[in-house]
Amino acid sequence: MRLHYLTLFLLLLPLKLSTIYGFSPQATVPNTSSRSLPPEALLSISHYQTTCPDAEGIISEKVAAWVKNDPTLAPSIIRLHFHDCAVRGCDGSILLNHPGSERTALESKTLRGFQLIDDIKGELERKCPKTVSCADILTAAARDATLLVGGPFWEVPYGRKDGKISLAIEANLVPQGHENITALIAFFQEKGLDILDLVTLSGAHTIGRSTCSSVMDRIYNFNGTGKPDPSLNVYFLKLLRKRCQRVSDLVHLDVITPRNFDTIYYTNLMKKVGLLSTDQSLFSDARTAPFVEAFATQPFLFTSQFSVSMVKLGNVQVLTTPNEGEIRVNCNHVNTV
Repeated sequence: MRLHYLTLFLLLLPLKLSTIYGFSPQATVPNTSSRSLPPEALLSISHYQTTCPDAEGIISEKVAAWVKNDPTLAPSIIRLHFHDCAVRGCDGSILLNHPGSERTALESKTLRGFQLIDDIKGELERKCPKTVSCADILTAAARDATLLVGGPFWEVPYGRKDGKISLAIEANLVPQGHENITALIAFFQEKGLDILDLVTLSGAHTIGRSTCSSVMDRIYNFNGTGKPDPSLNVYFLKLLRKRCQRVSDLVHLDVITPRNFDTIYYTNLMKKVGLLSTDQSLFSDARTAPFVEAFATQPFLFTSQFSVSMVKLGNVQVLTTPNEGEIRVNCNHVNTV
């Protein structure tokens, strides 16, 4: 069974790549009508080649400088990008800072990295005014943050517009770490992402931290039983109870190699040392477990697929047509007429 899933994975990978990057061995003459193309097809890695050729360099240098000063920003930027794409697509709506916006919601209170994005935007506005969108900046910053912690490189296609709507009530749509696996799969499918993407993108938890509020129920009162989650490794349970004295305390998502972008996250799941219940459920469910096993034993599969899945994530519900969105001058606010 494991071999079957792995073979299927390897056979599907070229197809997934063709779906992401827009090529097909059977392709004939492409239909160039923008009306027939999905929004993400209008993105391009050369989008800023003439209008702001230094955009990627500026973003990369700023991310490197900030992460050097505070390494915890790397996973924070990746998480911020996911939260942006999870609500209304990758449109920079999480960056809008006004009463009632996603950013002000209770579910967003632990998000970080806004100041870094503002710094990048400020420099780009000086070099290329009203040209580079905040959505593109955040997408590229997530790629650069991944690289800085030892993760893979991928080309980021550009051309996203910034959204004008951000609602706090929609922030609760983002998975919070306690959903069941079926709900997670459904959430990803609604975004055009599949089970393989779910398992792959969850691997971003190989770095970063979580507040203990996300695991208190697992270690003390799982499903209202007054007992810990039986799927927790007993030694890991003791460690969590020691480290989580308060809900505001922080604990590493990967307790073995918390600062390395590697596949130990998946190995942890096989040993019942997944921090969030949503993480551990990836190994307990037959639909996702084969991918966990494949990534745990063959790291190259994970890094290769992570690049593919991050491109797919960055393409979710993008605004690309002329009558959609805008290029914000300030990432915190919609433009004033």
